Amino acid sequence: MPAPSPASRSRPSLVVLCWGVLGVVALLGQAVWRMVPLALEPFRAHTLGVVEIGAYAGWVGFSLYAEGYRAFQLRFSPRVVARAVHLAHHPRPLHVALAPAFCMGLLHAKRRRLIVAWISVMAIVGLVITVRSFPQPWRGIIDGGVVVALLWGIGALLYFFGCVLAGRELDYPTDVPESAATNPAVEAANALPR
Repeated sequence: MPAPSPASRSRPSLVVLCWGVLGVVALLGQAVWRMVPLALEPFRAHTLGVVEIGAYAGWVGFSLYAEGYRAFQLRFSPRVVARAVHLAHHPRPLHVALAPAFCMGLLHAKRRRLIVAWISVMAIVGLVITVRSFPQPWRGIIDGGVVVALLWGIGALLYFFGCVLAGRELDYPTDVPESAATNPAVEAANALPR
């Protein structure tokens, strides 16, 4: 059986790439699907006064900028796609099986990235539990801001994914730990006679 050509070795696995990115999109989409009815409840129930409408608009605007643009578009989305590309080039069975978690930096990442990713997940879970106890229209206001930020994030993910599929390089750090093969100290130790 002939060895694969260098071109085929450098081409990422489309299946792994799709599983990683679209798995994250599905997770975010599921959250949007569950939150939209709660975000629209204050409008359906006609419980929004002038103050609440101002709070809703202000929170949605803040969420779009702080979470949608700064957190998702500038950080999370390009990193997810960059990590998916890395995984597609360097597949390991466990990482491929857990590709969405891998792409979100929840495993096989530098220590700082792992800490930030896991603290973010725990903070989100804590906020979801806390916000559930809020009465309407305040719960709907908060959920409305989260929904638009998540939609922005999904759009950014799909944009960067489309760029990669179109053949554009994505110059964003993957925060993947150095492997033994790229660590000069390990290479030197392996070169010593045994």
